Order: sequence, then structure tokens, then C-alpha cells
Amino acid sequence: MAMMDSVGFSAFDERPLPVSTTVTSAKEPAKALGGIAKRGLDILIAGTALTLLAPLFLLVAAAVKFASPGPIFYGHKRIGHGGASFRCWKFRSMVTDGDRVLEEYLAKHPDERDEWETTRKLRNDPRVTRIGAVLRAYSVDELPQLINVLLGDMSIVGPRPVVQDELDMYGEAAPLYLSTRPGITGLWQVSGRSDTSYDQRVALDTRYVQAWSLWSDLVIILRTVPAVISSKGSY
Repeated sequence: MAMMDSVGFSAFDERPLPVSTTVTSAKEPAKALGGIAKRGLDILIAGTALTLLAPLFLLVAAAVKFASPGPIFYGHKRIGHGGASFRCWKFRSMVTDGDRVLEEYLAKHPDERDEWETTRKLRNDPRVTRIGAVLRAYSVDELPQLINVLLGDMSIVGPRPVVQDELDMYGEAAPLYLSTRPGITGLWQVSGRSDTSYDQRVALDTRYVQAWSLWSDLVIILRTVPAVISSKGSY
């Protein structure tokens, strides 16, 4: 902990976070943050988790298939290391005609359009199925991202994967986001999840990259378990 505190970051620090996103200029590195050590940890954890969780994968896949018409998995294009796009895989938690459902809902609830445009999330998302709501509450829908980790698109720990429109909201902090692989979990995940503002999410991602260490990754992984079990801030 002393090591992390010396650079202004502690994964155990529960004090309110500043929302400033001012960062020092930095050139995009040729290799992703953490190099071989971080990548090795990713492969070890993802490979082990996929093996141990295989029965859960089958159970969830069956539940998704029978809960509503459509595919079991959903792949959404996200921005990864260096600006490369990739398909971020999840268990499908929404109806298949989600775009239409969302637009109709926002047209009828203009007050919630502001929430959507500001955070890209809705507390009462009309697209989410019943089984999907349970999967999202406990982050089970994100388990297929372990495959993204093995493919090298993502890391176990990193910034929350974003689409291009969201990356534009990072402003001067965008180069720091692009310097690493987005993560299944991260400092945002263990610091309130959807209870944080978007500026705070950017500040969390910025802090994570600037103060990265293998130890901080391990701490965040350990803190993810109670954060997921409590389902606090999930929607």
C-alpha cells in the first residue's frame, strides 16, 4: 500500500475522488501498459477462470436462450489499446431490437434522455430482459470477456471499455485510455460503478493508468469480489 500511496493512488482509499481530468502529455507507447508481466497475469487468470466457470457458462447460456428470442452472446464494438476496435463479448442481457426500444422510450421520457446522453446508462433501461437484469447486477453478463482477454483485446484490470463517442468525452485523458487494454474490472468497478459521474469515471481511469503497478491490479481484483457480490451501483 505504501508503494501506491507514494504515487497518489491507493486501491483502499475510499475518500471522494477529484473529477479533474487534466493529464500530462504522453506519447502512446508501442506496448500496452504493464508489458509482459500484466499480460502473463491476464492469461493465467482468464485461462483458469474459463476452465473453472465452464459449468456456469453453460447454465447462463441456457437461461439467456430460453428467456427471450435471440443469440446467446452479444458483441459490441469498443475501442481498445492504441485505438484499435474490437468486439467486446457479453451474455445478451437485452432484447434484440434494443435500438428501437431505446429511441421510443427516450422519446416518451425526455427527462431520461439527459441521463442517457450524460452517462450512457439508464437506471430503468427498457431494453434489459428479466434474466439480463440479474446477470448485469452481478456482472455475470461480462464473463465472456474472459475470451477477449485471451485474445489480447482486453485485460483483467483496466479502464471500462468505451465506444468512440465516449472516448471523445475523455478529452486530454484519451491518450492514457489508449495506452492500455480496457479491463473486465477496474478502479471504476470497485469505486461505486454506476453511482459515479462520468467525470469521476474518467478521473478513475486516469489515476489507474498513471499509478499502475502489478500490485494495484491484484488489489483491484481482490476488491472486485465483494463489489460484485454487493451489486452496489449496478444497472
